[in-house]
Amino acid sequence: MTSFENPKAIRHFQSICDNCQDLINHNHNQSDIKLFSDGYLQALRNCNSLEPKDQEKLERLIDRWIKDPSSFFGPDGKQMKQFFR
Repeated sequence: MTSFENPKAIRHFQSICDNCQDLINHNHNQSDIKLFSDGYLQALRNCNSLEPKDQEKLERLIDRWIKDPSSFFGPDGKQMKQFFR
């Protein structure tokens, strides 16, 4: 369930993750991260870039990834535990 077969879906997942980590490194909060990822996913939906099953899988995986505190580390390499409340 967590793996993609479509290379485009893999690239989009990596892009979202990299950009979210960059936002964290610039002291953005969890709602900023969620807003960014929602916008990215909506843009993908609007341009029909992915097959519907890949789009749905990507949305579920990104949502779980954002809610998982172990996904984010600060600029010093330490896990940002205070990020999640």
